[in-house]
Amino acid sequence: MSIKFRLTLMSFLQFFVWGAWLITVGNYWFGTKQWSGEQFGAIFSTLGLSSIVMPAITGIIADKWINAEKLYGFLHILGGLALCYIPQVEDPTTFYYVIFAAMLCYMPTISLSNSVAYNILKNNNYDVVKVFPPIRVWGTIGFIAAMWITNLTDNKASANMFYLSAIAAFFLGLYSFSLPKCPPQKTISKSASLVEQLGLNAFKLFGTYKMALFFLFSMFLGGALQLTNMYGDVYLSEFSKIPEYANSFVVKYSTIIMSISQISETLFILAIPFFLKRFGIKQVMLISMIAWVLRFALFAFGNPVDGLWMIILSCIVYGMAFDFFNISGSLFVETTTDSKIRSSAQGLFMMMSNGFGAFFGGLFSGMVIDKYFTHDGIRDWHNIWLSFAGYALVITILFAIFFKHKHNSDQVANASH
Repeated sequence: MSIKFRLTLMSFLQFFVWGAWLITVGNYWFGTKQWSGEQFGAIFSTLGLSSIVMPAITGIIADKWINAEKLYGFLHILGGLALCYIPQVEDPTTFYYVIFAAMLCYMPTISLSNSVAYNILKNNNYDVVKVFPPIRVWGTIGFIAAMWITNLTDNKASANMFYLSAIAAFFLGLYSFSLPKCPPQKTISKSASLVEQLGLNAFKLFGTYKMALFFLFSMFLGGALQLTNMYGDVYLSEFSKIPEYANSFVVKYSTIIMSISQISETLFILAIPFFLKRFGIKQVMLISMIAWVLRFALFAFGNPVDGLWMIILSCIVYGMAFDFFNISGSLFVETTTDSKIRSSAQGLFMMMSNGFGAFFGGLFSGMVIDKYFTHDGIRDWHNIWLSFAGYALVITILFAIFFKHKHNSDQVANASH
């Protein structure tokens, strides 16, 4: 098998493991187990906590002591064991700790998979900028494939989703041991301080008003991302409680409908160079925020029959909302930070969005929905989505007013090459 094919398979399985349960776990939690919404928010906060704690630690281990591909494999096997145990759990508190253990293993593999791919491609004289994106796209395809399999096998509210994810994790863990070796780079000096070893020297960027503001908005947008991951499939599935929608396509194949979001994500990636060149980084980030407002508002007014177009349009808009901020935000960091701390700064961007953003978004949304929008076990989805749309609108307005950044098309072009 060619190197590119082997890395494509790795990328496919990396996100298949996640896609098998991430979007549908709400159906298992609320439908099968009938646990409370406030506790469910805490489950998604484990993604954030794991993203804050683990990537820096595993990065140091891979840099200094263990081959990256072996560490990657061990983490997937350990994560698979935790996933296998989930169906035996009978109370929400234990569920929290088991899923937290699984996420402590899984979340650092996202960055490790990139490191492994970059290392192998460079060692085989491939142009990483040209070759890696088509490989990474297969990760999104793996996520979509897992969602479809979970739905079409009638397991979107079943414990079997965790077994499916675990099987993929075990296979990927064992498969990674066969990949070309990625030995420790030992790029960190023995004399480096603990702060430098942990990549914390990038935190000095918070001393700059513009960067501090950017990281703050990254956290708020990171919270918005988790809202649809947490509640999107549950929202569509709960139309089954309304007789006129109970047997609709949307209720039966809610996970497949939600997968339009990921399909859209792959397509909007192709549009980013045009938008960045034409409008600049700040405007593209603003477009992303407006897209988040539309994502939530369209869900608020949609339904499985005459409002189906709103649900589908909301899923299409998601691709713009997700890609435009993540990629333009990454380019902003690339073009405005010192080369010596650029990698750490990118890590800080991910920590604020996928770490603190996911943690606070998961925690507070669960509490708010449970306290203000759930009555006798029935969730008021119309007002839930409207409140989320209002949240995104406030962020959009504040960002437009306070974040100042001058468009430089040459700078964007250089950073993206």
